[in-house]
Amino acid sequence: MYQLTFSLEEFLSEYWQKKPTVIKGGFQDFIDPISPDELAGLAMEEEVDSRYIAKQGNEWDVRHGPLTFDKVPEENWSFIVQAANHWHEGAAQLVSPFRQLPNWLFDDLMISYSTPGGGVGPHIDQYDVFIIQGSGKRRWRVGPKKDDYEEEFGHPALRQIKGFEAMIDETLEPGDILYVPPGFPHDGYAIETSMSFSVGFRSPKKQELLSSFADFIIANDVGDVHYHNPDLPARSNSGAILDAEYQDLQAMMRSLMDHPNMMKQWMGEHLSHSRHELDIISAEPPWQNSETYQFLEEGETMRRLGGLRAFYYPEQPHILYINGERYELPEECGHTATYLCDEEQVTREQLGKQLDHPAFIALLTQLVNLGYWYPVE
Repeated sequence: MYQLTFSLEEFLSEYWQKKPTVIKGGFQDFIDPISPDELAGLAMEEEVDSRYIAKQGNEWDVRHGPLTFDKVPEENWSFIVQAANHWHEGAAQLVSPFRQLPNWLFDDLMISYSTPGGGVGPHIDQYDVFIIQGSGKRRWRVGPKKDDYEEEFGHPALRQIKGFEAMIDETLEPGDILYVPPGFPHDGYAIETSMSFSVGFRSPKKQELLSSFADFIIANDVGDVHYHNPDLPARSNSGAILDAEYQDLQAMMRSLMDHPNMMKQWMGEHLSHSRHELDIISAEPPWQNSETYQFLEEGETMRRLGGLRAFYYPEQPHILYINGERYELPEECGHTATYLCDEEQVTREQLGKQLDHPAFIALLTQLVNLGYWYPVE
């Protein structure tokens, strides 16, 4: 099991979304959770989001997966697998040490394999990332946050910038961690054949929230009410939008948000929806409630699918939001239901007497049949 050598609480206070930093030896005796061959196997799969990036002189070559590796140069190329935690159980364990951060902010684990000189060029991301150095060595440069960096158009698939003055210039070795907040330019390239593991946290944009909320409103037929003004005044300036009318229309829009329970439902569903493909395999044949109960009663373990997003509100712990859907249990199940969101696996020891609650067993069985939880062999 991977463990951080530093206090995440202290890190959040000093660095989170404030400034980049290198944490030497962030993991002790670090061993790659996945081999290059296994990673290449994932990159060859249709369902997995992967990219090949190479540079020859000033020319960049970018290909999207599924990838093949029969004609690649000796150096100056990388391949990247997004959401590797969805597809490889060992790789997913690398996310666990960061669980003190809110899971609704977590995006994915990206893994890159690079030959000497391999990288993606200087660029700026809009998310927080912990880049963990695996096998090999990689040099990283990080610059200050500014608004006037000039874009470089080396390839349409790469959003690069022309360059920056480095405030961090370090060579990372196995177990070292580079943290980069949103908006700070960075550039890394492999000194020798190496693996990098990027634990990314992505906050939602205002545009995304508004668009998603509008979709929810329409899908649930909320606010299907026209503007109504029985006190409409006559006017000589027919082209004018009077301030009172503007205020009324604005109030109509704001009133859609004046429904706390509806807002919580939308937010829970929106945040629990995964941006990346999940490795879902539905149970076949379907489990029965009695089988789920017996399985846990005998001391066996159910594990949550890698990358599955599952959340709840502490004041409503009996209502769960899992992969974009809302699930409600009787209120007395609340404490037990939170295990499904807080823990990566469920056991008889955790649940105690709540294992005997039929509604919880029925929900867990439903989730097993959907492929969201699965029995650990």
